[in-house]
Amino acid sequence: MPGSPYTDLDRPPLSAARLRRALVAPHGPWRRLELLAETGSTNADVVAAARAGEPEGLVVVAERQTAGRGRRGRVWQSPPRAGLATSVLLRPGEAVAERGWPPVPATGYGWLPLLAGVALAEAVRLLAELDARLKWPNDLLVDGAKCAGVLAEAVPGESDRPPAIVVGVGLNVTLRADELPENPSGLPATSLQLAGATATDRDPLLRALLRSLADWYERWRDAGGDAEASGLREAYLAGCATVGRRVRVLLPDGREAHGTATGVDADGQLLVETDAETLRLAAGDVLHLR
Repeated sequence: MPGSPYTDLDRPPLSAARLRRALVAPHGPWRRLELLAETGSTNADVVAAARAGEPEGLVVVAERQTAGRGRRGRVWQSPPRAGLATSVLLRPGEAVAERGWPPVPATGYGWLPLLAGVALAEAVRLLAELDARLKWPNDLLVDGAKCAGVLAEAVPGESDRPPAIVVGVGLNVTLRADELPENPSGLPATSLQLAGATATDRDPLLRALLRSLADWYERWRDAGGDAEASGLREAYLAGCATVGRRVRVLLPDGREAHGTATGVDADGQLLVETDAETLRLAAGDVLHLR
């Protein structure tokens, strides 16, 4: 029937009930999960919830985004049920006494998009059996093409409450060649299906992603936000395709720099060695050079 989510049998709908049973407490690591048939942006939805005082642990998933956002205001879209679009609400600056978690200093928040990237790469390697690699700070690459993006946004707190962090992930799962988005940075796009994934069922992919994300967040919070002590920095560097590469960096102020990416520092900033200096980048577009 027209408009039915079952008209494309390669793209069955997700089940909110099954996802909640698997992922929401007491049997899962998250506090609340909302599944939307369509929305403008899952990040915008979670940002609005954070501003309204929503506690940590909200997950919003959309079968279709009409105005998904990437870095620098770019738009990310996908046909219905052809990918995963999800955002989570984290409050790392708040202590959690029952978990023994102290507040994480704001300087450590830069690790959250990298943490999400590590979790995403783990899920793709495990289920799709693809060699997923990470491009600093927010892209997942398969065979050098972009298959997913991560966007982290800070939401200022009120009455001296620390800011919340919204982390969104958009993963191309069954997009066909004629459905791939254009990437303004020039990086080609792909999907798990086009890359030859052994599995493209979105339900287990989403479960693996959200469980891995919760697991890495727990390790990071257990270590007080220390990426080294939690093992996060080691895991990120092991899966990063940027470190060791010649890169061109487009800085937020419009300047451009060329150099070699040599590492990631304790705050998640990319280190780029140029002829004149070592840059520490908290933001900026990084292009891999051949």
